[in-house]
Amino acid sequence: MRLGGPVFEKWTDPASWAAAHQRLGYSAAYCPLRPGASAEEIAAFAGAAQAAGLVISEVGAWSNPLSPIESVRHRSIAHCQASLALADEIGAQTCVTISGARGPQDEASLTAPGWDGPHPDNYAADTFDLIVETTRQIIDAVQPRRACFALETMPWMYPDSPESYLELLHAIDRPQGFGVHLDPVNMVSSPQLYFNNAQLIRTCFELLGPHIKSCHAKDVRLAGKLTVHVDEVCPGDGALDYPTYLEEAAKLNPDLPIMLEHLQSAQDYDRAAAHLRGVANALNLEWS
Repeated sequence: MRLGGPVFEKWTDPASWAAAHQRLGYSAAYCPLRPGASAEEIAAFAGAAQAAGLVISEVGAWSNPLSPIESVRHRSIAHCQASLALADEIGAQTCVTISGARGPQDEASLTAPGWDGPHPDNYAADTFDLIVETTRQIIDAVQPRRACFALETMPWMYPDSPESYLELLHAIDRPQGFGVHLDPVNMVSSPQLYFNNAQLIRTCFELLGPHIKSCHAKDVRLAGKLTVHVDEVCPGDGALDYPTYLEEAAKLNPDLPIMLEHLQSAQDYDRAAAHLRGVANALNLEWS
């Protein structure tokens, strides 16, 4: 397994970028470039990563390819295509986004963000087919050779479970271009899943294993108040079964990137990394 996360240290060039990750003990990194970077920049960072033994885990293409606003939808699809091309050129494992929300969270405003939130049309009869069509459109325009396009699991849109992700894999039918980005915390949306998250994790690896190319590391805590309420917290402060998560990841691929995210400070990331390393050490698992 390869642990990675954001770096807070200032860097000025590809060599100092790679060195900042090495000082943190990271062997995986988020892509440091955005679409539009020059071929020379991409080659320089790819070379620095290789020389430092870093795997670039993902290029984030966070946008809403299912937006009901046509201009936003077209812009999002173009952004995903450009991000996937960057991921393929720089040698990243994945280009990641979400399937997208089909309407704003605030029904009073058609321009409310709502790109990643709940909406009744996220589960409309034609939404699954639209995700398939849109994902194919993104992949077919790029024809990636190394990276794959992936959809992050979410609690209120497809894919929201290992079963729905597997169904999408089969329907999209782009084995060279579409893969799995695993974020189990985003699927913990009920007390049943919360208290049985170890089985949820095992099912993810059983059903999706060969297709999993990158992972996120977060944690989740169930609040004791009505109605059901779950919070994302720092790894180690919640109930996610990290022994199961890391054991399954290690069995699948010794180079699988597991990326920390959504924390507020360098100290938080240090604490989260220490937790994951401690769990792995107790299980005699090794980080690449």
